Amino acid sequence: MCAFLLVLIGLASMSCAQNAGTTAVPGAFVQVNGGQLYFEECGTGPEAVILIHDGVADSAVWDDVWPLFCKRFHTIRYDRRGYGRSPETKSPYYEADDLAALISSRKIKQAALVASSHGGQVAMEFALRYPGFVSQLVVVGPGATGFAYSEHFLMREYSNQQSKKVEDLREAFVKDQYLIVPGHAAAQKKLREILTAAPQDLTHNDMPLPEPSIFPHVKELRVPALILMGSGDIADNQAVAGALVVSIQGAARYVMPDAGHLMYLEKPQQFFDQVNNFLTLHGFATNSGA
Repeated sequence: MCAFLLVLIGLASMSCAQNAGTTAVPGAFVQVNGGQLYFEECGTGPEAVILIHDGVADSAVWDDVWPLFCKRFHTIRYDRRGYGRSPETKSPYYEADDLAALISSRKIKQAALVASSHGGQVAMEFALRYPGFVSQLVVVGPGATGFAYSEHFLMREYSNQQSKKVEDLREAFVKDQYLIVPGHAAAQKKLREILTAAPQDLTHNDMPLPEPSIFPHVKELRVPALILMGSGDIADNQAVAGALVVSIQGAARYVMPDAGHLMYLEKPQQFFDQVNNFLTLHGFATNSGA
């Protein structure tokens, strides 16, 4: 029988399947310092894969890989503050502490973090502050403080965010050739649908408190790490990936052909296969009966 946790509010529903590996907890919120986070969960157990979305869109970007992860692993995805169904923050906060609150609320003893872009930065910040809770680390085109980004990268970011009309802002990101490489119309359509359904993903105010720069400290990470890159991602992100694979002891890197920054929208099966193979290689627990 499924039990409600007191730390949760707004729990919409909870369904229990005969196989514990398929138990789902959709539409839940967890309280965090000064706010709340929306999350979804499939499976049970003290270990979980946690999907952390990028800085463009909310956790719906995982839709195409979500069923694959749920079939194989106890999996959680969540909307960071101001994204998707998570309310905009009203006070400064640490993003790593939000993740810690989510993990604590779900009674997770260890987690494999699968994180994209800015989410990758959050994952590394969390792994540095709470190393005992992280069993594996997968970062996709990760951002990283302490890295000297080029003028081209910074001006692209500036240009993408200049429009005052949310529709134009959305299209700037949908048509960004580094996010989704040319020719992947289905992925562009999916991103457009996500940003149309949740325009606040692009417009919300945010007040994350700064952590120490990542690059001077990533060498302290002592967990199996995989850095995933799309071959069409911008050169700065490629450089970050190269620096991380050199700095993190034992880290591996894979460059996915014909893919951009949001490779899980473009090639969901290939993305899952890479993550699944990595987690399996490093002994991550699967759902019972998987």
